[in-house]
Amino acid sequence: MTQDLTQGNPRKMLWSFCLPMFGSIVFQQLYNIADSLVAGKFIGENALAAVGNSYNITLIFIAFAFGCNIGCSVIVSQLFGAKNYKTMKTSVYTTLIASSVLCGLLMIAGLSSCSLLLRWMKTQPELMADSSLYLKIYIGGLPFLFFYNIATGIFSALGDSKTPFYFLAFSSSANILVDILFVKCLSMGIGGVAWATFLCQGVSCILSVFLVLKRLSAIKTEGKISVFSWHLFKKIAAIAIPSILQQSFISVGNMMIQGCINSFGVSVAAGYSAAVKLNNLVITSFTTIGNGISNFSAQNLGARQYKRIREGFLAGLGLVFSLCVPFCIAYIGFGKYLLLLFMDSDSATALMTGRQFLWILSPFYFVVSAKLTADGILRGTSAMKPFVIATFTDLILRVVLAFALSGWLASPIGIWCAWPIGWSIAMTLSLLFYKNQCRRFLS
Repeated sequence: MTQDLTQGNPRKMLWSFCLPMFGSIVFQQLYNIADSLVAGKFIGENALAAVGNSYNITLIFIAFAFGCNIGCSVIVSQLFGAKNYKTMKTSVYTTLIASSVLCGLLMIAGLSSCSLLLRWMKTQPELMADSSLYLKIYIGGLPFLFFYNIATGIFSALGDSKTPFYFLAFSSSANILVDILFVKCLSMGIGGVAWATFLCQGVSCILSVFLVLKRLSAIKTEGKISVFSWHLFKKIAAIAIPSILQQSFISVGNMMIQGCINSFGVSVAAGYSAAVKLNNLVITSFTTIGNGISNFSAQNLGARQYKRIREGFLAGLGLVFSLCVPFCIAYIGFGKYLLLLFMDSDSATALMTGRQFLWILSPFYFVVSAKLTADGILRGTSAMKPFVIATFTDLILRVVLAFALSGWLASPIGIWCAWPIGWSIAMTLSLLFYKNQCRRFLS
């Protein structure tokens, strides 16, 4: 069902809207966590490292899908808040058509260059075959990734965060079972891990797109609906391209950092692969809540309810800070046991690597969550230039410092220390940009 986010108590509304989104991203991350868990437990340390290597490349494709999601979602939210339903439908169809073309181009580029990218990351020879196989199967499923993300963006724009949660709860749970079936029972190796994700994500995509089109058809409009608009395409692209660039450059930066990590050996790469999945669960959760804040801001911008945008920011901070506490306690106090889900206890170097990573990053979740909340307001109000500046500052600092500190300390600990420094500086910028944006609407 659709929900008008321009009415009612902002705090209660934002919490009820964002918490299902948080649940959705937890289940979304189970796709990747299940892949690493099954690979590490049932195949071996090399398989775990291979999935980790491939994951950094898959993040580039996820970046494009995420950009299409947020570009469509923000514009649809603004039009929904303004009650301009006819133009809203055109924006959805425009996104679907443009995304189809983009997805096809990415599949061609990805299949032709995946081996080159793996070599560029200094992938060890013993990991190359498994990494390449996993990556090629993943690229074959890109249409499912793209259209599922667009569908969830539309649901969120219409104020419905529960439907995507139901889809993901079912499909991610099924993915774990299919992972085990393909790998343990059918002995399909690393290919079984990839095919399980392909199958479950495909079913989820088809069902979600069908339902979102049905939901749109129930919204009554008069006159013929245009299926494509260059004007709307430009507006969507103005939001989507900076988001794509943000996520893409973060992915490229992560690939560069992965190359630095790989130079310390397979065990360090395996430990990082497990720990970064736990870290990404947190960061992606905060990013998704930021997307919900973007939808809230966009609807209220369309309805000219500017004071509610500031109230939404404060409510969002309360939400993400309340989530930081259990994550910090779990990762600092019980990180060893969480990492053992992915590896055996005799992987001493891998286990210590993962624990060090979590110990260093976890206390700074309060910092990065504040940044991502402010970023949600910037995106929702179409302030993309300051959003990009803050994000690129974080990325550049993390990459440069990762190489500098790891060389200075002759240890991967230097790489882990780069994250908190980049987050802290970028948070300061995002908060300053948010305050300037508030002055613009409330002056």
